[in-house]
Amino acid sequence: MTLKPLALACLTLTLTACSTMSQKPAQKATDAIVFVEPALTPPFYALNPFNYNEPPPFEVHLQKAAVQPVTKMVVSDPNDPSKKITLDVNKLIIPLVDSKASSLHYATLAQDNEIDITEVDDFLQMVEGKARHYPPRFTDRQERRGFEAKLREVSQHLDTLAARENASFDVLMRAFKASVMARNLDLGSVYTTKSLTYAQRILRLNQDDPEVNFWFGFGLSEGGGHREAIPYLDKAMKAGVQEAYLSAANNYIALEQKKNAIQTLKNYKIKYPQEAEVADRLIMEVEKNGRWNVWQVMQTATPAPAAKTQ
Repeated sequence: MTLKPLALACLTLTLTACSTMSQKPAQKATDAIVFVEPALTPPFYALNPFNYNEPPPFEVHLQKAAVQPVTKMVVSDPNDPSKKITLDVNKLIIPLVDSKASSLHYATLAQDNEIDITEVDDFLQMVEGKARHYPPRFTDRQERRGFEAKLREVSQHLDTLAARENASFDVLMRAFKASVMARNLDLGSVYTTKSLTYAQRILRLNQDDPEVNFWFGFGLSEGGGHREAIPYLDKAMKAGVQEAYLSAANNYIALEQKKNAIQTLKNYKIKYPQEAEVADRLIMEVEKNGRWNVWQVMQTATPAPAAKTQ
């Protein structure tokens, strides 16, 4: 079953406003205008940093939600309280407060102190494919502007939810990711400060979470905190985050620790033999040039697959 991203509809107004619009020549007053929505360009960064051979977590959750039993609910239409609508599709639901680890579940409607995070997660996944690391990778300037506008909106929404002192791990993690990617897109220095604040709050809740250590590690490194990033990236590698090896190698390059960079890439090749060609190319670049950016070297590689779906 191929799953179409749910947030594509959410992005339509923003991305279409910046994209190409075509229409048939008007010959009659009754002629219909035909709008052509351009397809999103492929992601550059792999959508599943834990394992490049697996579908991204968001797609996995969509599939799990789809196969679970649905408890249908009849509720008032928010656009017209006099009418009723039937909710018969499971959404991704997270707690708003008082949760120290990821507690996502599936339901048709969020209850008190919960929120339907489906569209936010879909959008964040699309941004990750373009801007998880610095520099971001867009081949279409107008598409980037659309993502930037939507990311500002989503980040502001998440900031409001995260403002609560007892905001949940799930809320803080999403606010953190949005801030990191907004920083990568050069949307303002305030996002650097916010991302650090969110990371510190998350680590107080759960210092051993692999995803937190990965994001905080490469976030520190790409923000100039190279030495501070080492223990977090080490922890992520030990926890099995595939992309942490590349971030760690990139970090050692920035520290001018050539031997450590090469050894990390050799370890990456052993752990992920299917990535041998990438590892060998990166090792060759380290030995030849000594100082560069992993993501810039990989820019010439084939774009990462969007997802694997069943």
